Amino acid sequence: MASEEITPIGQALRPGDTGEGVRDLHRRLETAGHPVATDEATAGHYGDDTADRVALFQAERGLHEDGIVDEHTLSSLIEAGLRLGDRHLYLHAPMLRGDDVADLQLRLGSLGFDAGRIDGIFGPDSSTALRDFQRNSGLVLDGIAGAATVRALRHLGGRSTGTTPVAQVRELDRLRRSRPDLDERRIALGHFGSCGALAAALSRGLRVRGANVVALDHPDDTTQASTANRFEAEVYLGLRIENLPAPEVAYFGTEGFHSEGGLHLAQRCASALERVLADGMAGTGVAVRGMRLPILRRTRMPAVLCTLAPPSSVVPATAQLAERLAAAVADWVADPTSSKEA
Repeated sequence: MASEEITPIGQALRPGDTGEGVRDLHRRLETAGHPVATDEATAGHYGDDTADRVALFQAERGLHEDGIVDEHTLSSLIEAGLRLGDRHLYLHAPMLRGDDVADLQLRLGSLGFDAGRIDGIFGPDSSTALRDFQRNSGLVLDGIAGAATVRALRHLGGRSTGTTPVAQVRELDRLRRSRPDLDERRIALGHFGSCGALAAALSRGLRVRGANVVALDHPDDTTQASTANRFEAEVYLGLRIENLPAPEVAYFGTEGFHSEGGLHLAQRCASALERVLADGMAGTGVAVRGMRLPILRRTRMPAVLCTLAPPSSVVPATAQLAERLAAAVADWVADPTSSKEA
């Protein structure tokens, strides 16, 4: 099967839409295991059942669950339709993406070949791990996951979610060996929408503690991720304000893999937010979630996205939030493999 190019859509699909784009959406949802009610599928109508199925898919994929098919949800639907063996996988520009790539990465990592994070993006780490596997297995050393390589992987039973992938083990090791202070540590601080004042205050708090901070405010999260990667940031911290009943903090997590550094930083940030915003949260805690949002998936360092809510509580607490989050980052740097507060 040839690689399917993923192209952006000009306009999101949402409830009330009709036409061929909706019919294509229904086909992709069915392939992903979320078939739509017959009447909506027959009519090519984006109704309540379609929105519910989209939201279920988004929840399953670690995306925002709004029931609307934007570019990121469409890309995830396309990737969900790809199975290991459907196409040849190799290092390509642009990089190949899909569930087949994630499956390959998981199998290689479970066998001890470091394919990097299991993010479904076939990059240089995946290519190196694939070649190492081929070399060790007596296969043709071409860096292409074709039929023979896939058969060998399946024969060895390399897909074991009970085994910690080598990339996760190595991330823990790097974190344990990192310096325990913020002096000249490279931090990418991104914000989306209406939290510029909080981002500025947090940036000052981190710089006072010695960090080298790059501030990112581009509205596109993939652009922020690319900038953070070029900056060679050691951590990414994202901020946004949403009209939700309580805050939540997300880190990169997918089937069989999560970022250890991201998880522990997310837990520390959640504790910081809860200390400041508890009175406005109606008794609910701050959720910590492993997600596959583009900003978390495409950054190469531990990354978290703090969604602050409700707005009525966030805005008056800007100074306290900035101080608490700066302290949370400093505590994490001092002990990045623990979620305990200093």
